[in-house]
Amino acid sequence: MHKEELRKYFDDYAGQRDRWRKKNRYYHEKLAGYFSYIIPSRSRVLEIGCSTGELLAAMHPAVGAGVDFSAQMIHLARSRYPALRFLEDDAEALTLDEKFDYIILSDLVSGLWDIQAALKNLHRVSHSRSRIVISFYNYLWEPLFRLAERLRLKYKQPLQNWLSPADLDNLLRLEGFETIRIDRKLLLPRNIPVLGFLFNRIIANLPLINRLCMINILIARPQSPLEQERSVSIVIPARNESGNIENAVRRIPPFGAHQEIIFIEGHSRDDTFEKMVAVKQNYPARDIKVIQQSGTGKANAVFEAFAAASGDILMILDADLTTPPEDLPKFYEALKSNRGDFINGCRLVYPMEREAMRFLNLLANKFFGQFFSYLLGQRLKDTLCGTKALLKSDHEKIRENRDYFGEFDPFGDFDLLFGAAKLNLKIVEVIVRYRERNYGSSQISRFRHGLLLLRMSLFAAKKIKFI
Repeated sequence: MHKEELRKYFDDYAGQRDRWRKKNRYYHEKLAGYFSYIIPSRSRVLEIGCSTGELLAAMHPAVGAGVDFSAQMIHLARSRYPALRFLEDDAEALTLDEKFDYIILSDLVSGLWDIQAALKNLHRVSHSRSRIVISFYNYLWEPLFRLAERLRLKYKQPLQNWLSPADLDNLLRLEGFETIRIDRKLLLPRNIPVLGFLFNRIIANLPLINRLCMINILIARPQSPLEQERSVSIVIPARNESGNIENAVRRIPPFGAHQEIIFIEGHSRDDTFEKMVAVKQNYPARDIKVIQQSGTGKANAVFEAFAAASGDILMILDADLTTPPEDLPKFYEALKSNRGDFINGCRLVYPMEREAMRFLNLLANKFFGQFFSYLLGQRLKDTLCGTKALLKSDHEKIRENRDYFGEFDPFGDFDLLFGAAKLNLKIVEVIVRYRERNYGSSQISRFRHGLLLLRMSLFAAKKIKFI
């Protein structure tokens, strides 16, 4: 169908849209619910192919704009949602030149004449931290859609582009975008009591079965060029680590525009705090801060140190130095060059020193790696490595959204990973060599803490996956 014919089709559909939306109300409500999870409220949101504006309005944006090439659709959208801005424009020849945090293409790519041209135009409306959210139908449902149209359960549509997620990922890469993750939702598009909950909240999220879901939701980000040098704050939480404090300072190599080292001490039984103060005095050329945490637990220590940090980039280095400080430049380069938004250490590739990690700990790490990869929709091999790096601006957003999960993690690792996934940050792992500790002993209880981590994971699964 040519462009003018397609425009006339949608202009005609605008007059019947309310009747068909009412008939398919459950589908539209579920779709809006999925998008509301992905897109934080009060964001700057653009919807391309906005139709009559219902989905955009459901996002409660701080700044909301919608474009559609159907004049009738735009007319209806303006009359219904006067607080939002609606423009008549064409996704394949976009003229809008304004930057948004989230750009939605919902049920749009299946009807485009030139998908690649539309994706290319997204650079006009996105910045380096923007997220592209695209929903499109699973091609396995094509026969069911045709049947529904014959039975007048669905409005008859023109010929569709039936893309697989791999097809769309390829088109995005060609135009300088990178897929972060792909979600699959909705097995049962009708509101049937009990069955709707069972199929759409439980069964639809099971591995393999979820490939049968009706909707694919792909989240992508621009692949920006290399950025300028950034300042760095390296947070080192320490409890009973007196023998490692000076080595940490001596072994951290220079990198970044400016480097700040923040020691935060956690009610030690040895002279860890005194050692920190002495190191600060003995290394005046290094920018060193020394803090005593007000609460307990590693998470409290890390987050209090993050609040005191002045660097553009925040890093965590465990005071046991089992992850070598010499590897920190790898984390910095991965973040600065935009290879990822959240850089996580991975200790499970290189051979380990003999006493570095006990066998049960290794099994637990492998289990949580597989489980988190399933939960977050991004590959993750080592969830429990303490060394991490992210932009301070991203951590502030994680902190603002912490109420979604609550204060459930005494260690901080899961809190940061779940928060990063909720913000659609690209998680990338840097492979490090894991060493034996040279001073002190591990403060992790394998069984007690292992059960706690499992409970936290199941709680997060309910908040992330089974929605």
